[in-house]
Amino acid sequence: MAKRDFYETLGVNRGASADEIKKAYKRKVRELHPDQNRDNPDAESLFKEVNEAYDILKDADKKAAYDQFGHAAFEAGGPGAPRGGGAGQQDFSSAFSDVFEDLFGEFMGRGGGGRRGGGPQRGADLRYNLKITLEEAFTGKQQTIRVPGSVPCDACRGSGSEGGAQPTSCPTCGGHGKVRAQQGFFTIERTCPTCAGRGKIVKTPCTKCAGAGNLRRERTLNVDIPAGVDTGTRIRLAGEGEAGPRGGPAGDLYIFVDIEAHPLFERDRLDLYCRIPVPMTTAALGGEIEAPTLDGGRSRVKIPAGVQNGKRLRLRGKGMPALQRPGQVGDLYIELSVETPVNLTSRQKELLREFEKEASNNSPESKDFFSKVKSFWDSMTG
Repeated sequence: MAKRDFYETLGVNRGASADEIKKAYKRKVRELHPDQNRDNPDAESLFKEVNEAYDILKDADKKAAYDQFGHAAFEAGGPGAPRGGGAGQQDFSSAFSDVFEDLFGEFMGRGGGGRRGGGPQRGADLRYNLKITLEEAFTGKQQTIRVPGSVPCDACRGSGSEGGAQPTSCPTCGGHGKVRAQQGFFTIERTCPTCAGRGKIVKTPCTKCAGAGNLRRERTLNVDIPAGVDTGTRIRLAGEGEAGPRGGPAGDLYIFVDIEAHPLFERDRLDLYCRIPVPMTTAALGGEIEAPTLDGGRSRVKIPAGVQNGKRLRLRGKGMPALQRPGQVGDLYIELSVETPVNLTSRQKELLREFEKEASNNSPESKDFFSKVKSFWDSMTG
């Protein structure tokens, strides 16, 4: 029976790129693997055919010979024939070594952060959400927190064995933490089911911790919160997470900071913003106001005559300190909100009317705006 065209076997066109050929090969291997097609008697032969096709087409020189001479290039005496045997005698593990890890990495302890072989298992990491005020973020503080978690058992000193005896080597895996099993053409390593990959077993479990080596207990920790932290800042405390099972190393504790909203100040990275109302008379005539600062102080701010609503004035160096950058500080921006007076007396209304008669040239922005409005209306009617 004549061999199928290698491109047809992989399901690609003759002009396919190396990446397209590789992707097609991966897809075919998954579809035709004998372990996934035990009810198909042709699966094994088709699987070999796919591997043979890929072994030729993945190699630039072999692919060029095949494109020119076809299957004859690899028959005895052909220009592409390997020394010492035909293409059908290749080592299948070599034929698809570049995709082996994609298919079976999870069984070999790769790609998922698994442990290689036996050994103490690391404890889990913990997360603690800490809410603090903006003032505390400005100055920094030491915070006492209570963290529930696991700690080494004091009765067995974390070993899990009664009296603190050391665990013995697992008889199933011989202390390796892995066992091997035959899967079709391959020998696959899996985590040992007896010792769960630790390589050790406990013959006489500790009565206090039931062999786990750990106990649930709440701990009190003092945490240094540095000045300049912001919402989302993460602080890592190494070794303060869950204790590792049976003497394994502890995980880490991650503290995530959240800053409470402030009644006066808004924060934008290192800068602070404060909105301060200003009387209409002060805005018109000029003057001074006292602005609060986050450190509890006061700063006198000069208001220029004729200042407009929304004007921002900057106070240098009155913002937030930079985290872990000593000496770098942001600024405080004062946003002026010109306030219109309410509940006027008769005398106040009279004075404002007198002012209105004399103020025809005191509002240049209004004059310019309404001039544009008039031009717009005239153009529409025209």
